[in-house]
Amino acid sequence: MRSFLWMSLLALSAPVGAAHAEVLVEGIVDVLVDGGNNYAWQKVTLPGTKCGNGSQYKFFVHKTNSPNLLFMMEGGGACWDYDSCSGRTGILGAANPNGISDDYMTQFTAKYVSPIVNGADPGLPFRDRKDIVTKDWNIVYMPYCTGDVHIGNNTKVYTDTTGGQAPLTWSHSGYTNTLAAANYAKQNFPNVQKLLVTGYSAGGTSTSAGYYFIRKAINPAKGYMINDSGPIFMAPNANSLSRPLHDKIRSSWNLDSVFSQLPASFSINDMGSINKMVATEFPNDQLAYTGYTMDYNYSRYSYERFKTPNDEASVHAYWKTDQDAFVNELNKYNNFSYFIPHHRAINASHCSTIITFVGAHACQRMEKKYWYEYVSSPWQSWACHGEMVPMDVFLSRFINSNQRVRIYEPANNYNNEDAGMSILAPLINGALGG
Repeated sequence: MRSFLWMSLLALSAPVGAAHAEVLVEGIVDVLVDGGNNYAWQKVTLPGTKCGNGSQYKFFVHKTNSPNLLFMMEGGGACWDYDSCSGRTGILGAANPNGISDDYMTQFTAKYVSPIVNGADPGLPFRDRKDIVTKDWNIVYMPYCTGDVHIGNNTKVYTDTTGGQAPLTWSHSGYTNTLAAANYAKQNFPNVQKLLVTGYSAGGTSTSAGYYFIRKAINPAKGYMINDSGPIFMAPNANSLSRPLHDKIRSSWNLDSVFSQLPASFSINDMGSINKMVATEFPNDQLAYTGYTMDYNYSRYSYERFKTPNDEASVHAYWKTDQDAFVNELNKYNNFSYFIPHHRAINASHCSTIITFVGAHACQRMEKKYWYEYVSSPWQSWACHGEMVPMDVFLSRFINSNQRVRIYEPANNYNNEDAGMSILAPLINGALGG
């Protein structure tokens, strides 16, 4: 059966028209991710919570007999003007500009996007499904529809600069939604042993930005935080690379009204200080960042609209500079881990915990091969001359063993030279819509 499916994938990877490709990708997505989840989700609507367009906010809960709770923050862009909040800019704008449907958890994103939610790294042809540390945990799943990384506190009227549409009134109500869901979780899960707050992309940013509030509300015996690909970089002055982005969202989302509630170890004039605040306020919690050095999604948010030049090479250079400073900052705190692979062709190297952990591995000594190492795999010019740590192993060490793990992989083409990745990546990218 596995070999038959693998041959099907090979056939489907051949060039096809856009419409046919969409149908084919949807048709094989169950093969790619081994079925996603089919949980009996409970829809929760709370007074005062809403999406950006003013519709009722909805989050979803999966209850088990576990003493542990996953608080998952969904990703999907950000917005601070008419084009990005209305949906006109597509993938670089806010997710779900039309709100959250009642059947949201049966749709692609929620059903398939996160092995952490599904409790398993998906099975693929010649690769078995593998249970991971979050299997059978209780889950609070936070869809994303406010364009403010789940932490904004403002209502804005955005004008269509083309003059073609009426002004858009947008509710950046992420903070209200997040706090309401955290308080709900405390009431319904009063004795949480392990709390994992995590999210990817914008949800990764909200993991760091909202951890203090979520953790305080739920008050678990032990807290864990994993920010996947939503780093809040250091930006202490006007010349800092990420400062223009921080200033823009600080104003649009009225972040001062939220962050003024944080302890004094946080400075609103350097949003990157939130990493220090979380580490020092919760010294016994396990905190982590994961993401790719060659990210070309979140990095575009950070610099493309604010820096010149803003070509791909320049954006990557800005990101690397900020990331190096970020790693140096995290090194100051004993409870901060990081897991930073270099590149994978899935989703423009953006997010390491989505869809599948294929290519989500990191090696501190990834180096060019010695001549005698070509015998086993002549197509591959790179080798790990240390320990190759897969994402599921990192998660197990981090959560089950409470280990600090720090891997910052050097530049390499290991994943680019993986023949299986060249087939798999276009299919997954098609399912993701890009």
